[in-house]
Amino acid sequence: MAATPEKVRKGDARRNRGQRTGYSTGANAAAAATAATLGLVLGRVPEMVEATLPNTTRVRFAITNGWVGQDQAGAVSIKDAGDDPDATNGAHLTAVVRRMPDGAGRVDLKGGDGVGTVTLDGLGLTVGGPAINPVPRRNIIENVSLAGAPLLARGDSLEVTISVPGGQEMAKKTLNARLGILGGISILGTTGIVRPYSTAAFRASVIQAVEVAANQRQDTVVFTTGGRTEKCAMRSFPALGEVCFVQMGDFVKAAFTAAVRQGMRHIIVGAMVGKLTKIAQGLSVTHAWREAVDRDLIADAAREVGAPETLIEAVRAAETARFAAEQLGELGLAEAFHRALAIRAIRSLRSRYPGPHRLTVLACNFEGQPIVTVEESELD
Repeated sequence: MAATPEKVRKGDARRNRGQRTGYSTGANAAAAATAATLGLVLGRVPEMVEATLPNTTRVRFAITNGWVGQDQAGAVSIKDAGDDPDATNGAHLTAVVRRMPDGAGRVDLKGGDGVGTVTLDGLGLTVGGPAINPVPRRNIIENVSLAGAPLLARGDSLEVTISVPGGQEMAKKTLNARLGILGGISILGTTGIVRPYSTAAFRASVIQAVEVAANQRQDTVVFTTGGRTEKCAMRSFPALGEVCFVQMGDFVKAAFTAAVRQGMRHIIVGAMVGKLTKIAQGLSVTHAWREAVDRDLIADAAREVGAPETLIEAVRAAETARFAAEQLGELGLAEAFHRALAIRAIRSLRSRYPGPHRLTVLACNFEGQPIVTVEESELD
């Protein structure tokens, strides 16, 4: 008799996930800029170029829509994010390079249509300038300087403009507006490589959002796990400005480390039952595939609020924390149950992220409505 395959649960890290790597917006921008620069040097834009990534590896990129005009050339590199669910996958990173015979021999970098404009301090970028992060900025300039060496050597300067058709729409799927980056996407990439589900860009945006709030002289930050919990938190704390609200997603450690480093005095967490349980477990990252929810913890909280023993055992055997929330809600124990989980979460967060800040946890239901708010001062 054939063996029955072992069940892989929702939270099991062994679930099949794509492994094909891709390239960042910064890497594609550098490739497009390199190709356009070669167009000025050679009189034609090549269909393939080799560019050096920020991690120093050399990679060949396909180039489309190349053209050469009088003292300028353009090229496009289409982003392939690999198996990462990236909002900018398929973006046409477009570069136009203009030759200026001014004798300065420099490379200037500008942002065009679809590249966001920085409007707030705290990002390490110039307010009013393009949202091209420092590492890809250096990388683009270095690649252009190498490709355009014959022009620069004779004193010509090169003006590089990066644009992204449709970047405004892509930006709506990112946190750019919350970071004060308006009108398009950011050009990102510390290595040039996009690894599937690494979500490094999201983690970085969480840290940046905290830094922006601190630069706006805010001493309170509200971390939420998604859109519904953020709306719940905004309704619950209407006196706070939008800049105080940060969707941390699954990145508890990154969010709290940034908040403590920036000296936040009050840290509020809004979450639904599943993420709230994982925060109580002390997880640094709460994504479902990283680690399963602790059903013993949920069962203990259910017992604490008076759930019958049959339900406690059902909760312990259930696949999700939502099962416990729904069953206890039918018994009128929703508020007590979520309070018990919130208290556990506060104790876990206090032990892992010490500091002078005070903690508040807001538990929300699945419709994004508040269930209970627990202040650290309420704990024994």
